Amino acid sequence: MQQEPGRCDLHTHTLSSDGKQPPADNVRLAYEKGLAAVAITDHDTVGGIAEALEAGRKYGITVVPGVEISSRAGGKEIHVLGYFIDHEQELFLSRLAAQRDTRDQRNEAIIGRLNELGITITLDNVIRGIGRELKQGESVGRPHIADELVRLGAASDMRDAFDKYLAEGAAAYVSPPRIAPELACRWILEAGGTPVLAHPGIYGNDELVRSIIAGSELRGIEVYHSDHGQAEEERYLAMAGEYGLLVTGGSDFHGARQGVIFHGDIGSVTVGVDVLNQLRIAKK
Repeated sequence: MQQEPGRCDLHTHTLSSDGKQPPADNVRLAYEKGLAAVAITDHDTVGGIAEALEAGRKYGITVVPGVEISSRAGGKEIHVLGYFIDHEQELFLSRLAAQRDTRDQRNEAIIGRLNELGITITLDNVIRGIGRELKQGESVGRPHIADELVRLGAASDMRDAFDKYLAEGAAAYVSPPRIAPELACRWILEAGGTPVLAHPGIYGNDELVRSIIAGSELRGIEVYHSDHGQAEEERYLAMAGEYGLLVTGGSDFHGARQGVIFHGDIGSVTVGVDVLNQLRIAKK
């Protein structure tokens, strides 16, 4: 189905983090869906942006260079999206590398807990299951571990793997010390970008969301997301108005695992192209 003109999906992941598609494929899929723009927002890496920008020139659509930084507040893992960042800034690259080191430590801890639960799983086999060598700037995410759990028969599919082992509160969940959302916002701003709070409905704590907004330099909030229902959209739209924040949205596309698209397909959640100019202005 073709989208109405001037729509943008501002939240997609690629092979550079825990997505299943090469960056160029995300851009191609966005083009085929009739989108005007797509953002590449991998977890704690900008490794896929150069390839996506090249594909954007090929297909004639706008590629927004982005990132999704992992942080922690109120006992929750909080994600902060950054848009129109300078993806070549050395300071920002070094900060993201430190974030990936923390992710690697978390992965080792998750594997240890799974072993304690009697599941014979190794990080080497998780990486082998990806089917290729990881490039510089790429890292293993929980969906990769979920894939291996499915291959081992410890879970029926990725959702089952998260529910049993990997989601917050599950048997092998680990959340290492993270930077605060306030610092994630500052990093994004110092890289020339615009910080936006990702999928607030997932955190299940609107008071925490409000405290993060009040204590940080956020410029926007992801009102529209594949895991938000109408009630969440209405609530966060009102919150955006209350705090004077930009309204963004995206599918959180990760590709298909075991034939199921995680979160949403590219173009399934969009905002108007006018949001791009708002994001460019807001970072100043």
